[in-house]
Amino acid sequence: MPDATTTIAMLREAVWRFNTERHWEPYHSPKNLAMGLACEAAEVMEHFLWVDCEPSRQIVHDAVKLAAVAEEVADVACHLLNLTNALGIDLSDALAAKMVKNAIKYPALGGPAPGGTQG
Repeated sequence: MPDATTTIAMLREAVWRFNTERHWEPYHSPKNLAMGLACEAAEVMEHFLWVDCEPSRQIVHDAVKLAAVAEEVADVACHLLNLTNALGIDLSDALAAKMVKNAIKYPALGGPAPGGTQG
């Protein structure tokens, strides 16, 4: 299920089906899912604890470490998608609305981004 061909709806359906098959709905209150999301995000952070910024960027060159981070990121995504399912939040709409607010709050500086090109 690569990003280029997988929709958010497909991911939401996949995590919903997984949880439904295990009868986990009673435990998936918004409170529990939000707390679980925070815990999973902390597990992502743990991989970068005490690592400076530049060495943290080098993780892409270590397949074992990158796989461990990817697994934790997937846990974060599962909790986030479960939370959107539980609350009936359309993630794409919420993200689009937030990007509009962010564009107003943090206007573009113009010119190329650091380390990249304008495009």
